[in-house]
Amino acid sequence: MRDIADDLLRWTEAGEPFAVASIVEIRGSAPRGVGAAAAIRGDGTIAGSLSGGCVEGSVHALALEALSEGRPRRTTFEYDPDDPFAVGLTCGGDLEVHLHPVDPSAGDGVPGPGETARVLSLALRSTRAGLPVAVARVLDSGATLAVWPDEHAGGTGDPELDGVVLAEARAMLERGGSELRELCVPGERSREHAVFVEAWVTPARMLVFGAVDHAAALARMGKFLGYHVTVCDARAVFATERRFPAADEVVVRWPHDYLASTERDERTVVCVLTHDAKFDVPVLKEALRGPAAYIGALGSRRTHADRMDRLRSAGATEAELERLRAPIGLDLGGHTPEETAVSIAAEIVALRNEASAAPLTHTSGPIHSHA
Repeated sequence: MRDIADDLLRWTEAGEPFAVASIVEIRGSAPRGVGAAAAIRGDGTIAGSLSGGCVEGSVHALALEALSEGRPRRTTFEYDPDDPFAVGLTCGGDLEVHLHPVDPSAGDGVPGPGETARVLSLALRSTRAGLPVAVARVLDSGATLAVWPDEHAGGTGDPELDGVVLAEARAMLERGGSELRELCVPGERSREHAVFVEAWVTPARMLVFGAVDHAAALARMGKFLGYHVTVCDARAVFATERRFPAADEVVVRWPHDYLASTERDERTVVCVLTHDAKFDVPVLKEALRGPAAYIGALGSRRTHADRMDRLRSAGATEAELERLRAPIGLDLGGHTPEETAVSIAAEIVALRNEASAAPLTHTSGPIHSHA
C-alpha cells in the first residue's frame, strides 16, 4: 500500500469509500510480490496494480462488491492452461488476494471500515514521513492495527489477540517486508488467526559522492527505486539543490568526513562518481570498512587500476577491495549520464536480488521468483 499512499490519503481526506486489494500469498511465478496492492474507489477509480493486467478486471469487480457489502473477503486466482476463459496469471502462478473495504465516513471507533480508514491514515502518514510502521490486518474480520516500535493504534477487540499481533508486527519491523502469518492466542488450541503484516521500515539510503552530471541522473534513478538519496561533494559551487532537485538532501562536505559521520547499514548503496583520487581514495577506504549493500566507483579501467594501487597503499585489504564494484555498472554500452544511471541501477537491483543479470533469453526457470 505504501506506493499508493498519496491516493489513499487523498481519498480518505475527501471521505471517499474505497477497497484495498492486497496480494497476501503467492504460489509459483507472479509479476509482483506479496504486499502489492491496488485500491478501487466507490466510483470505480483505481490506483495501483496487482499483476500488470492479468487479473485486474476481476479484482476491480470483486473490490466493488466487497465495498458494497462492507466486509472483507479473500479470493484465489489460479492459472488453468485448459480453460481459455479462466481468470489467472498467464505466467503460471497462483495469487491469494485480500479485499478490504475502507469507509472514512463511518468512523465509529470500533473495528470496521471506518476504524480501518483512521488506522490506515495514521500508518500511511508515518511512512510518508519516513518513520517505521507496520500495518497488521486480521483477514477474516478486517480488524486493523498500525504498529510503531513503542505504540499502536486500532485493535481487534480481543486484548489477547492484540498482544500476539503486536508482538509479531514489532518483530517484523526489525527487518521489514510483508508476510501472511497464522497466529494463535495462548490458550486457544484449535483456532488460528490469519494476519497479514506489512512492515514498512525507513527507506534504504543511496549515497552519491561527486556533484557531477552522472550524479543528477543517478539521483533521479535512486528515487525511482525508492531510495533516500544524498548527494555529497566538497565543492559548494557544484553541490546545490538546484542542480540536484531529485535528491532528498545535498551535502557540502568532504565525502570521507561525511560518510564517517552519517548513518548507514547493510542496505546502504554507495556510489562514488568523482573519479578523482583525492576524493575517491579516502571515501572508498571509509566505505569498504563499513556496512553497505553495494559500493561502486566510476572511472575507466586505467583510473580504476590506479585507484586500486592507491587504496592498497592506504591500507585497504584484499578482502575489502573485493567488495568494490568498479568500473561501476553493467555493460550496456551506454554513454550518456542517463544511460550510465540505468547501468548502475541495473547492477544494484541484480545484486540485491542475487540475480545473474543475464538476458532472460539465455536463462530458464521462473522469471519472477518470490521464494
